[in-house]
Amino acid sequence: MRALTFNPDLSFADVPDPVPAPSQALIRVAAFSLNFGEIAYRSATPRPGHVPGWDAAGVVVRAAADGSGPAAGTRVVTFGWSGAWAELRAVDTSELAVVPDSVDLGLAAALPVAGVTALQAVRRLGPVTGRRVLVTGASGGAGRYAVQLAARAGAHVVASVGGPARAEGLRELGASEVVFGPENLAGRVYGVLDHVGGRQLAEAFYRLEDDGVVMAIGRAAREATLIDFELAGTRSARGRIENFNVATPFGGDLAHLLELLAAGELDAQVGWRGPWDKAVEAADALLSRRVPGKAVLDL
Repeated sequence: MRALTFNPDLSFADVPDPVPAPSQALIRVAAFSLNFGEIAYRSATPRPGHVPGWDAAGVVVRAAADGSGPAAGTRVVTFGWSGAWAELRAVDTSELAVVPDSVDLGLAAALPVAGVTALQAVRRLGPVTGRRVLVTGASGGAGRYAVQLAARAGAHVVASVGGPARAEGLRELGASEVVFGPENLAGRVYGVLDHVGGRQLAEAFYRLEDDGVVMAIGRAAREATLIDFELAGTRSARGRIENFNVATPFGGDLAHLLELLAAGELDAQVGWRGPWDKAVEAADALLSRRVPGKAVLDL
């Protein structure tokens, strides 16, 4: 089958078809989305024939042998830590969800890592009704989902972006305030959903309310975080930072997000879409911050 691989740069290759385990379904991929992390933090020494990719949607061509999961012909969205950037994908049935007929498969492909990360991070903050929640990197894929889901949970959402162009559409998604970096935030916040790391994570921490929490989700800045815990007058008395990692399996959370998408209560925020032979162009646009939201490639 045809697949995109790093060899060492992103290019097409012919690789063997995947062989599903008994608990896996075989999917004919229709579309997949790109994530900043799988490109920016790819291995410096990729394995020959290894197929990267986390998020893909398509149609089941062979149901799981153990009887779990949907039947052949079912439209699904899938997650895994590899294997998405190919014509065929073998995926555990616990890591997929059935896509409603009204939902485009390309939009569904934008959901898994970014959408489920945002959903679980908002859930991890606990009750946020009426509380200020800061989302850093709010213009990215996970950030735009976080703005929507935090607002849906009742939070007063403050979206932090790099500049006016990156702020486009965030108020319509539920942001009550938009700031250009946490250092320009007025007042304090209960929670932070940080997708940037580095200096921005430190600045956000200094602006926590007592008992506030920073969810350290991503490291888009690609720099270390240095925090002065003794910086008088600019930190909460009992604030904390939690190293957030998304939990698997994804199936249940994907089904919930698809329900919201089908009902018009969630926007997939696809900012770039094209054929998969434009993958290099899409990856470059994503890394250079020219994509608001998600980049989706169609097969």
